[in-house]
Amino acid sequence: MAVAVAVTTAATGLAGTAFAGPSTAGVERTTASSSTNATAVVKAARSAAFAHASATGVSKGDELQPTDVLIDPEGARHVRFVRTHGDLPVLGGDLIVHLDHKLAYTGVTRAAGHAVKPATAQARLTAGQAAAKAAKAAEGTAADAQLVVDARDGASALAYQVTVARKDGSHTVVVDAVTGKVRSNTPDSDEFLSPKLLDTLRERGETIDPATGTGSAGTAGLTGSGLTGATHYPSSAKGTGKTLFVGNVGLTTTQTSRGHYQLKDPSRYGTETRDAKGKYTEKFSAGTKFTNTTNVWGNGKTTSRASAAADAQYGITKTLDFYKSTFKRKGIANNSKPAQAMVHWGNKVANAFWDPTCNCMLYGDGDGTMFKKPLVVLDVTGHELTHGVVEATANLQPTFVDSDGNQYGEPGSLNESLADIFGSNVEFYAKNAKDTPDYLIGEKLGLSQKFLRRLDHPSLDKLEGTIDYWSSDTYYTEVHAGSGVSSHAYYLLAEGSGKKKIGGVTYNSPTYHNIAVKGIGRTKATAIFYRALTRYMVSTTDFHQARVATLKAAKDLYGANSTEYKTVNKAWSAVNVTAANTPAARH
Repeated sequence: MAVAVAVTTAATGLAGTAFAGPSTAGVERTTASSSTNATAVVKAARSAAFAHASATGVSKGDELQPTDVLIDPEGARHVRFVRTHGDLPVLGGDLIVHLDHKLAYTGVTRAAGHAVKPATAQARLTAGQAAAKAAKAAEGTAADAQLVVDARDGASALAYQVTVARKDGSHTVVVDAVTGKVRSNTPDSDEFLSPKLLDTLRERGETIDPATGTGSAGTAGLTGSGLTGATHYPSSAKGTGKTLFVGNVGLTTTQTSRGHYQLKDPSRYGTETRDAKGKYTEKFSAGTKFTNTTNVWGNGKTTSRASAAADAQYGITKTLDFYKSTFKRKGIANNSKPAQAMVHWGNKVANAFWDPTCNCMLYGDGDGTMFKKPLVVLDVTGHELTHGVVEATANLQPTFVDSDGNQYGEPGSLNESLADIFGSNVEFYAKNAKDTPDYLIGEKLGLSQKFLRRLDHPSLDKLEGTIDYWSSDTYYTEVHAGSGVSSHAYYLLAEGSGKKKIGGVTYNSPTYHNIAVKGIGRTKATAIFYRALTRYMVSTTDFHQARVATLKAAKDLYGANSTEYKTVNKAWSAVNVTAANTPAARH
């Protein structure tokens, strides 16, 4: 996950969105498409930030650039800002200013709990020296170094931020401009399988060999139809994907001319899957278009390069449809732009990931030994694309990364958890008979434990050592393992504690000190977590702050005296996240 600050210089064109109240919980709709309206809200929020400097932490020399404007039907307004200080981007300087319907200040959610002004504004290292240190640390080729203020992890320092290109994807390296110390070295892409997990699988001699599916599932009458009778091109066409994992599925494609088709969906912003053909490129334009004359994509086997593409395109469109249908979110970044993917990426790459540099999904073919097939299963795609949603909203970041590329810290764990939560929701939305919806992640990977992670009882995952409950040691837990805390809280909120059977899967969710929890249902739980993500989480949000964020979301949607609000509080208590054990000193 990249730590770069994306700076938006004007409010014009920002997506204004709103979340419906309890009567239509879980639905987000656009209510502020007018740039004039958004501009007025941004102006009021910026003024409020400076007027309430003691609360917001904004000070002289700061400039605030809006990245999102959210307007709720009950009247609240939320403006998400990134910050510069003395014209330098501030890492960890993001904040959300909250206003009422009259544009009066009601509060703030901020990433940095301290002043972002560095002790010195004079760099001792040159940009060239910083780039050289970054290149050595990330073992790649460094681009130009940019001066920034690093306000993460409780302090502020003048630093250089450098993008380092590597064969397997870029890294963002932050180098202290005074001491030359490497402050962070973070992979820009978020791999579904962590280095730690891959090592564990190798040690156990275990392989990932997902079972392929055959037959028909959810084609909705769509078949490769050859001619559509269209006289104007390009035009929308109805095709069939013969996938590796979910059988035959309907795909909307583009007819480029009479009898010629491209794997590109004009009904979903031009969402497209391409063939990387073994290249390690992070440029979608370098991928080869999938085209044919039949409008049938793949053969259900790896012998056709288009089979994996059909899985990817299906998973991406279902993820887009889930977010649009459930929250009225228009695309991953809510900007009505296409989601993109490249399959057959790199040479024997045993992974799949969301790549912010490419702004697309990248899928390797596996290494042929431990990892037998492309990782294009549905919940993996839903998981990884949700990293894109998180990047476009709270931009939750790991607190530190070890020399092997494993990520640690509660904000990173929360990111992984949200990806699992919404990834499982994509399955429930798709209702594909070949991939039965469940609260399991990676259940089709062919692992001996029958899943990779699970939301009801996270510690049943012995491969990653996922945890059920929060403790003071959670800060030092690898992010996929740490994700169990909030995933467990979400499951308890949705389904409750104890034993139950859903869709043929038996769940039995334990709780801390055997606290009994009665769930409020998946629809309401998902609405609360999405609203918390988009309104009340920032790059440094930890589990205790996530508890507060979801309580605020539940209050917005259902009221402070509602069963939903009380159940949110109980669900977090059931994973040992309470107001009483909130750490005094935050990392």
